[in-house]
Amino acid sequence: MKRIWIFLVLIILIIFGFIIYNKYSIKCYEKDFYYFDTYINIKIYSNNSKKVDKAFNYIDELFKSYHELTDRYNSYNNLINLYTINNNVLKDEYLKIDKKLTKLIKYGISLYDKSNGKIDISMGNIIDIWKGYRESGYGIPSLEELNYVNYNKISDIKLKNNQIKNNNLNIDLGCIVKGYVTKEVGEYLEKNNLDKFIINAGGNVLTGKKYKKDKYKIGLEKPTNTADIYKIIKVENKAVVTSGGYLRYYEYNGNKYHHIIDPETLFPTNYMESVTVITSDSAYADFMSTYLFLLPVDEGLEIVNNTEDLEAIWYISDDKIVTSEGINKYE
Repeated sequence: MKRIWIFLVLIILIIFGFIIYNKYSIKCYEKDFYYFDTYINIKIYSNNSKKVDKAFNYIDELFKSYHELTDRYNSYNNLINLYTINNNVLKDEYLKIDKKLTKLIKYGISLYDKSNGKIDISMGNIIDIWKGYRESGYGIPSLEELNYVNYNKISDIKLKNNQIKNNNLNIDLGCIVKGYVTKEVGEYLEKNNLDKFIINAGGNVLTGKKYKKDKYKIGLEKPTNTADIYKIIKVENKAVVTSGGYLRYYEYNGNKYHHIIDPETLFPTNYMESVTVITSDSAYADFMSTYLFLLPVDEGLEIVNNTEDLEAIWYISDDKIVTSEGINKYE
């Protein structure tokens, strides 16, 4: 009889221990979203499923809000977004806009000087011309055609409090919005003690604290064959962002024309296949990856090697990969 009682106590202890382990052990919670024409995957490592569910709902609303505010091709009920602004739907001299959009546009304007004019959010007309040719897959715009529509300037964007001047604008925030919102998501998770996570927003990766002994392993796609990984880097509390022309492009007369346009030439650049940036700030990483993609490699290398908390990897071709001086700490 005594043995039976001992056996029952052991069973109870095992069951109790199993319950406690499942309640307090860290699990991976994962959710997919689709905004900005991009698949977004988020993994959160936590022992609090209710808090994670609440976070996913908040994140969904945040991505949705920025997606609608920065959509250049669709309107949403009474929302004043980029479509409303760019198409002069309303005739008021100033349009009242969401404070999130105000802040994002101000951030975009600030990048113009920081990039010596290489990041220009007023270039919507040029983006649209190239988009039309890319979707048709035939021909390229002439310089005369591009210069004709290139009448918007960064100085035309006039903000006053949470209002924007209705000034025949054509703003494009596509090159900065994913990294910007990803940064906000990361800050929200950290603030709510969900600091072990990995966000992948279509080439914009942000990692939190590691959830086990090893850091997060990020595979970098080979631009000439995206099924292959050409390098694996290990990070925590870092953003890893890649810019390249290998996913959105078309070929005409034996040449490739991608979607990243140089404001100086009004044509796509061809210095490299892709560039990957590693730093702590997701918004900054998104900006820098595009900026570096628009620069000759030697110029970009000099900038990165002289900037703290910034490393980069340039994929020039299958036979040539260039890295900044400190990249080895992530390998």
